[in-house]
This record gives sequence, C-alpha cells and structure tokens, in this order.
Amino acid sequence: MAGYGVANERLRALEELEREIGAALQSAGSVILELSKEKAAERLLERQAAAFGAAVAKVEAELGAQIRYLTQVATGQPHEGSSYAARKGCQLALNRMEYARRRLAELARGCQQLLDA
Repeated sequence: MAGYGVANERLRALEELEREIGAALQSAGSVILELSKEKAAERLLERQAAAFGAAVAKVEAELGAQIRYLTQVATGQPHEGSSYAARKGCQLALNRMEYARRRLAELARGCQQLLDA
C-alpha cells in the first residue's frame, strides 16, 4: 500500500508541473500581447518575462527530478520487449556461482592442509 502513496505523490507533482507549464504559457502570452502594442509597458514586460523565466526553470528542475526518479525505479524492473532484467539476473547468478566456487575451493584447500598435517 505504501507504493500507492508514492505514486499519488508523484501524480500530484506532475499535476503541479502541468499548472506551472500553464502559468509559463500565460506569462509568455502576456509578453507577446504587450509586445504587439504600439507602446509596450517595459515594467510589465520585465515582470512577465521574469515570471516566464522562473516558471521555465521550475518546470525544468521538476522534470529532471521526475526523470531521475523514473530512471531509478525502472532500472530493476522487467520491461516488455526488454531482456535487461533477465540479463542482469543471469549475470548476478553467475557472479554468485563464481564466488561460491572460489569459497569451496578455499575450504577444500583448508581441509586438505589439515589432513596433510
């Protein structure tokens, strides 16, 4: 059930991101509208351009965070049409088998030394 909490939190973050994109587009639209006027209000333009820049920076940061999260979550998960998880599991099993083989060889050498002594 804890997975649903994380999923809901991620969905809320994406909804907030969607609202932020809307605010950025609204700021950009206001700048374009003001620029289309014969006498543009510089202060309004600066304010709207700053709001647009801040919104874009926030969207970029949040998208980066979402992508990093999805990359971390998806790395260990099997994916339709992907053999990554199977290959990874196989490689880990081979590594465990090699480690067990080495340890058994060390144990056999130790036992042989005891019998020889």
